Amino acid sequence: MQTNFSVEQLTDPDIAEVNGILRKCVHCGFCTATCPTYVLRGDELDSPRGRIYLIKEMFEKGGTPSAPAVKHLDRCLSCLSCVSTCPSGVDYMHLVDAARQRIDASPGTRPRTDRLLRATLIRVMTDRKLFCLAMGLATFAKPIVGLLPRRLQPLLRLVPRHIPPPSSVLRPQVFPAEGPRVARVALLTGCVQAVIDREINEASIRLLTRHGAEVVVAAGAECCGALSHHLGSQDHAVTKAQSAIEAWWRQTEEGGGPGLDAVVVNASGCGTTVKDYGHMLRHQDPKLAHKAEVIAKLAVDITEMIERIGLKPPTRQTGLKVAYHSACSLQHGQHIRSLPKELLVRGGFEVTDVPEGHLCCGSAGTYNLLQPELSEQLKNRKVENIESVQPEIIAAGNIGCIVQIGSGTSIPVAHTVQLLDWATGGPPVSDPSLPARRGAAQGA
Repeated sequence: MQTNFSVEQLTDPDIAEVNGILRKCVHCGFCTATCPTYVLRGDELDSPRGRIYLIKEMFEKGGTPSAPAVKHLDRCLSCLSCVSTCPSGVDYMHLVDAARQRIDASPGTRPRTDRLLRATLIRVMTDRKLFCLAMGLATFAKPIVGLLPRRLQPLLRLVPRHIPPPSSVLRPQVFPAEGPRVARVALLTGCVQAVIDREINEASIRLLTRHGAEVVVAAGAECCGALSHHLGSQDHAVTKAQSAIEAWWRQTEEGGGPGLDAVVVNASGCGTTVKDYGHMLRHQDPKLAHKAEVIAKLAVDITEMIERIGLKPPTRQTGLKVAYHSACSLQHGQHIRSLPKELLVRGGFEVTDVPEGHLCCGSAGTYNLLQPELSEQLKNRKVENIESVQPEIIAAGNIGCIVQIGSGTSIPVAHTVQLLDWATGGPPVSDPSLPARRGAAQGA
């Protein structure tokens, strides 16, 4: 792609990076075939190639981003399916991140109500206490969802019927390994996931310690900054990321602690961001930038950690047929595709692929709240594909996908680690809609 940046513009390191990314695009159009919004709408501007042109124009012209650029970039899920498809290696992830930061930094690009909603989501969803309070209040409002403003209805429809009390595992502490210690890891306990489904972190800790890992829950490492980062609010994202980095840094040998073999993340949307901390904080002071690089290199998805230390043979055979939903942030963002399925098979489950598995379910962080119509279409398409293989349970590695898919089907949805924990000696997945064979398997 030909670009027309001035010499002065290219002295800005961010624009220089954008220029380098843009010039890799060869207009081939392979990305259009795997882009969810293009598949739905057939609009070139709702494809990666079309958005790349809009981003090029935005940065070249400078000033306030145009209304079409804001609209079509807001419709992008950042699923990164285009990155997996692109034969030219276009770094679309960092390109769209830069564009969103430019939009967020430009006053007047969105209506006031939209800016208020985005600011509220960032403030509330990245703070456990505020989010827990908001979810509690929202459960009371669910019966009257149809009477509320149209913009708020998608938020309430995704609220679970019951919000569990906070888990005791969220407190800063160390969980010793069972038997000989083979690794010492820190676990990101997160913000949204910690409130909505406490069992994922609890299952993760049981699974890790059962396999010989000492698990550290470090004080200050709660929200990783992914949610605000994807909304373009870079200052807020850096603040959250810095808090997590400093918390984990104190556990490393270089930071004066006993050392870490890994930073384990069990929400793949967060994992993609933590693994990218080195790039995200590259313009911060050198000491913080160095710490970010170290932590990014330590970051692993929980399935990677279980593979590293070795999954134990199952203690019970469930025989359940599992449809594995590969979260976009896992398969496209972290390039982890077959490993979770392989672990589930080793855990004694019958695993089946889902048709159109490369397409997003429509969750995408806050996408289902900000673009509810497109999100609903993608959810329905995903659920139809999942139900076509007639599974008894659905497995996924990201809380957003779990909530999104679960809102559209009666088939139970669980995190991959919950199934692996159950298979290797943990309690059964606590969903009463699971088939009766679960009870037999539990007693096996």
